[in-house]
Amino acid sequence: MHRTQRAWRRAEQLGGKEALNCIAEINESALEEANYQGRKPSEASGMPGELLLRGVPILVKDNIDVKGMHTTAGSLALEDNIALEDAHVIKNLRRHGAVILGKTNMTEFANYVSSSMPGGYSSRGGQVKHAVSGNAEPGGSSTGSGVAVSAGIVSMAVGTDTSFSIIACAKFNGICGIKPPVGILSQEGIIPVAKTLDSPGPMAETFLDALRMYRAMRDEPFPDLRPTALDKLNIAVNQANLDRVEEGEKAFLDKTIESLKAAGTSVKTVLQEREPMLKTIMKWEFKPMLEKYLRTSTASRKTLAEIVEFYEANPDSMMKYGHDYLKEALEDTPDGLFGEEYLDALRHRKARIEEVRSEISDVDAVIMTGPTNVMHFCGLPSVTIAGSEVDEHGVRRALVMYGTDEKKLYSAALAIERLILGGLDI
Repeated sequence: MHRTQRAWRRAEQLGGKEALNCIAEINESALEEANYQGRKPSEASGMPGELLLRGVPILVKDNIDVKGMHTTAGSLALEDNIALEDAHVIKNLRRHGAVILGKTNMTEFANYVSSSMPGGYSSRGGQVKHAVSGNAEPGGSSTGSGVAVSAGIVSMAVGTDTSFSIIACAKFNGICGIKPPVGILSQEGIIPVAKTLDSPGPMAETFLDALRMYRAMRDEPFPDLRPTALDKLNIAVNQANLDRVEEGEKAFLDKTIESLKAAGTSVKTVLQEREPMLKTIMKWEFKPMLEKYLRTSTASRKTLAEIVEFYEANPDSMMKYGHDYLKEALEDTPDGLFGEEYLDALRHRKARIEEVRSEISDVDAVIMTGPTNVMHFCGLPSVTIAGSEVDEHGVRRALVMYGTDEKKLYSAALAIERLILGGLDI
């Protein structure tokens, strides 16, 4: 229980509105749950072996149901929504001994309100602040979870990712994260953006902890993985938008790639650009998938139309950054999931998945240089791993990687994490 007590104190000291503003709500039953999890026998997990997260306090993004707590996706429009059951991934975490400490602030509706809304802002929570520097970007929609881990409030937190909400938040906060292949982890009990693209996932101080947490979030066992020997690794470097990388980041990437080559890693280059149709899928899926969640929720507003009406009726509290994404999803998708623009995007996605997989089928991992969303568009697993070098804000630099085979990708990540930590034993 002492771990939960310490995390509770840190959450109160560091997570409130006068500090980092990353905590949305504390679970008042957390200490009681910690006592229970500490006594629970290993067999209670229903899986062979030890409980993976016995007594580990974990924070959860505020678009994921935790029984008895609010699930608002950061919006005052859903402030009356109290979860009746845990989301499926939360049930799995509890089964493995985790203690749910509370909920984290996030970008409102997972950054699907306005094109001008800054990362980490919501009408319910306000603006999340970076844990290391007031001048640093706190990240995308899983901001509260990323900041809480970076600040040492907890060592692990749950995020969700449609397009970079875990992966970029981990990078901006100098921690590690995993977005599994879409569909591997259940989306039940999670307020969606677009289920074709969405996935929950772990965020943690080290990649080993992120991997341990991922194993606990799954329905099926996942094997322990060892780092791949560097001289056995096959890596691709995606050079898309390399000209948009700042000089310090480029130097870090170059240094890492040269170190890999020196260790005997096979390195090739690819060019896999951004996919603009990702936004098309988000626009067409948001309304029907949100409303499906709301129908069985305790929220009084059950439709996107009611939510938009609430925003427009309360401009001072709800319209600080506008609501153009919500309006587009409501007004520009008349045929729902049968709209021709949407079906065209799905057909393009199917073809693009085949092309991308073919291009990188022979590598363990692809290192992203400049920004590209191709891995999210194709539903591929992606990871962020943080090293020991820091940027001009004092934030640990991190690599984003993706691949076609999650076991190969995660084994490569373990090896490269060790390399960019300076060869430290992790």
